[in-house]
Amino acid sequence: MARISVVDDTIEIDRPTLVEGFPGVGLVGKIAADHLVEAHEMRHYANVHCEDLPPVAVYRESEPGLTTPVRLYAAPDSGLAVLQSDVPVNPSAVDDLADCLVGWFDEVDAVPVYLSGIGREKDETPPALYGVATGDGGERLADASVEDPPESGLVSGPTGALLADALERGRDAVGLVVESDPNFPDPEAARTLILDGIDPIAGTETPADGLVDQATEIREAKRQFAERMQQSEESTQAEPLKMYQ
Repeated sequence: MARISVVDDTIEIDRPTLVEGFPGVGLVGKIAADHLVEAHEMRHYANVHCEDLPPVAVYRESEPGLTTPVRLYAAPDSGLAVLQSDVPVNPSAVDDLADCLVGWFDEVDAVPVYLSGIGREKDETPPALYGVATGDGGERLADASVEDPPESGLVSGPTGALLADALERGRDAVGLVVESDPNFPDPEAARTLILDGIDPIAGTETPADGLVDQATEIREAKRQFAERMQQSEESTQAEPLKMYQ
């Protein structure tokens, strides 16, 4: 059974914008989520337990304490929270995970922002970003001036499953889709997600220049993870719907 185990009960969270960072195409969601945690000096709020998640324990450099591979972080002053994952999440685990998260969403009145990349070969053109929504999430997209999708498509993997769950439950949710490198980690696309999507929606200001300045370092750090993701069916991605027509 899924549950959220709070590890820092001194953190008070009220009506946060919750950014989901599951690994996917270009690792854009994970790169963006990891950067938000670091840039806003977010605190580890809770561990997420789910029997369908990989049975592993995570440790950090210079820190002896173990954590679960899926965790919640919070920056109370910014009204921002992040769902961070160090492992691919099988879509079969999402129903259990969603049941757990929905209870927490209701408790703190959170609005989730789900992140996905759509594969595009890199060129000199900046990556395009667009948004999708359920419930009243469309109003947030409009207020943030996030563009509508230029074509029909679908979001798969754990992010697609969570968006489908929000649609079924009639909950407010936002999905951000950014063009990203289909073969390698894409810090530039993650930067676009943060500056043109997450910050306007959450009302935050995130320093993100380092994502591009350190692109080579970030790509190398995430390369092996990306290779595992390419071999997995658990990767979050958006795809043009015409592929299936």
